[in-house]
Amino acid sequence: MRAYPIQQFGLDHLRHLDLPTPQTTPGTVLIKVHAVSLNYRDLMVVKGLYNPKMSLPRIPCSDGAGEVVATGEGVTRVRVGDRVCGIFMQRWLDGPLTADKSKAALGGDVDGMLTEYAVLDQEGVVRFPEHLTYEEASTLPCAGVTVWNALHHAGDPINPAHPGETVVIQGTGGVSIFALQFAKLLGARVLGTSSSDEKLSRARSLGLDEGCNYKQRPDWSKWVTETTAGIGADRIIEVGGAGTFGQSLRAARVGGTVAQIGILSGGTTSDPVALTPILHKQLRVQGIYVGSRAMFEEMNAAIAKASLHPVIGKVFDFSQAAEAFAHMESASHFGKIVIRISPQP
Repeated sequence: MRAYPIQQFGLDHLRHLDLPTPQTTPGTVLIKVHAVSLNYRDLMVVKGLYNPKMSLPRIPCSDGAGEVVATGEGVTRVRVGDRVCGIFMQRWLDGPLTADKSKAALGGDVDGMLTEYAVLDQEGVVRFPEHLTYEEASTLPCAGVTVWNALHHAGDPINPAHPGETVVIQGTGGVSIFALQFAKLLGARVLGTSSSDEKLSRARSLGLDEGCNYKQRPDWSKWVTETTAGIGADRIIEVGGAGTFGQSLRAARVGGTVAQIGILSGGTTSDPVALTPILHKQLRVQGIYVGSRAMFEEMNAAIAKASLHPVIGKVFDFSQAAEAFAHMESASHFGKIVIRISPQP
């Protein structure tokens, strides 16, 4: 089989090799991978920024969708022919996250999905909605589940996002567009920021209620406050990290929630006053590290009921994996970036 094992960090060193096709063992399934989607974490892994001490070689990418083509002894959860995705953390099946469950994350702790065939434990796969293509399904394991967790479970699970709530998204990448789609399913009002008027226009076609070009209005937190009649937003889907965290705190209402997901603008800040709104507004700041298999299946049921389709910005062929990562690094994408491993069956 062909696969992209990282042998040396850096996009320039990413190339596919011929490797032996893995074989099933008791309790595992062999998946013919048809599509993989990229997350910012995957780019950091390939560049050596996520874990410089990572044991190499390592096949990257947490998110993939494919077909079960063989099963090991004792497998009952799925069968040959099922269309499945791997779950991000192979041990987080249900309940709260623990240190042990956080291990065995695909494309990090263990080999990921940028390969023609992958062997996963039967407990680490889920069937995806029938109306989705493999390319669409490949976007779900990280970005989709992360947003589902942020809206339905994190911060205040007794009071998840609900109709009439105001949700702020940042940018138009994969996580933010999922947040837009899922929040609109809930009947929420969604405000968004971007450096591109064209991308904001595209987001409006998906239901975005109001948009702010942060290049023209760098103090976008004030824009959120103005747009909400001085109240602030109920929930901020925070993907920027240190560069946007202070503004997210200022944009939230009293008693609001900041779901901290990404670090696109960096992981450290020297702003000494950024944390004061947490105290003055009694904010909930909840870190989000994807979600469990149970959340994945809950999300899939909602996607199937709504016949929702994930938004894919661009699809690359398997031989263009390095180009796909470079496209992500350029931050010019809208929605998800997908690598097609093999033609759609």
